Amino acid sequence: MAENLTTSSKRTRAEAFRRVAEKRTERVLDSLRLLGQCSNRRSYEYSDEQVAKIFREIRIALRRAEQGFDSNRKNTHFKL
Repeated sequence: MAENLTTSSKRTRAEAFRRVAEKRTERVLDSLRLLGQCSNRRSYEYSDEQVAKIFREIRIALRRAEQGFDSNRKNTHFKL
């Protein structure tokens, strides 16, 4: 009986992850599509430096999110 609870719990948590992750991923992708629309030079004026800063920050945030899923990563806290 305990095995069924564990299996059921894992399935429920896996389903919850899938549901939440799909929604959040869709929001990220929608936001990136919207950001891409800012590239229209007829509507917006921007510098190469501004674009570089935007995508640098996106890459940093993406790396941090990806690291959260890395079960093999070592403790990244600073120690003396």
